[in-house]
Amino acid sequence: MDLPLIYHSDYVAPLPEGHRFPMPKFRQLYELLLTDGIAKPQQFHTPKHPPLKWIELVHTPEYVQAYCKGTLDSKAQRRIGLPWSPALVNRTCIAVGGTILTAQLALTHGLACNTAGGTHHAFPNYGSGFCIFNDLAIAARVLQNMGLIQKVLIVDLDVHQGDGTALIFQEDKSVFTFSMHCEVNFPGTKQKSDLDVPLPEGMEDEAYLQTLASYLSDLLGEVKPDLVLYDAGVDTHLADRLGKLALTDTGIYRREMQVLSTCIAKGYPVACVIGGGYADDLKGLVYRHSLLHRAASETYHQYHL
Repeated sequence: MDLPLIYHSDYVAPLPEGHRFPMPKFRQLYELLLTDGIAKPQQFHTPKHPPLKWIELVHTPEYVQAYCKGTLDSKAQRRIGLPWSPALVNRTCIAVGGTILTAQLALTHGLACNTAGGTHHAFPNYGSGFCIFNDLAIAARVLQNMGLIQKVLIVDLDVHQGDGTALIFQEDKSVFTFSMHCEVNFPGTKQKSDLDVPLPEGMEDEAYLQTLASYLSDLLGEVKPDLVLYDAGVDTHLADRLGKLALTDTGIYRREMQVLSTCIAKGYPVACVIGGGYADDLKGLVYRHSLLHRAASETYHQYHL
């Protein structure tokens, strides 16, 4: 059995020419994994559109209905930063379905990776920063509701704080939120995660990896989660337009190996999403996202999952 990967052709929805959100990266990531022999077509699982009641485990019914029907006001739309369309509604829901499926497969196989996901700026009643529905939070809630898991650890290494996720779970002891992010960056107003590790601008590979190592292993022992949800944002890269940290490709690959091997060696299943990444060089960006799947494939075989 090979590493389970999750992809849907609807992960890409049309955006206006020149829009700064790199929508084509999702299809290109899928194609690169096949071209480079990291994955075979039969490894990919196709998610389904989740029932809206699953999304409403995290988001208010009013917000879910307004977004899906296209009746959100223009201010709320601007805060999201993506122009509304029926295709984008479908894409948003399918991506949530993808993270739920990733989490289910991680429980069965020990490790699974989505080729999208990580919409951690979505709050219960509004979207923000290209995030509409919070796939990490919804996946945690759905699996808890199914009785598959009780305790969840969210490891968010996107360069931006997982503010929506932090607020959603701030009164909930069953989900531990850990966000390691650049301090002077979006969002301007930070929320309180269970553990926030703000990093200085310009931090490079070694300092970053040492900081991560000083928290992760202890955290796993403390939380003892039934599932780890890992947001592997690559906007920590030195070439990222919205990042402000200075990790190299090698640093990101080492980070992925560090997170996955630390969790898997201790027997904790990991569901991975790709998180943020913004660059004019789309090819370089897609390669950086693929480092997660390369490291996951390596870890999967190394630990004979």
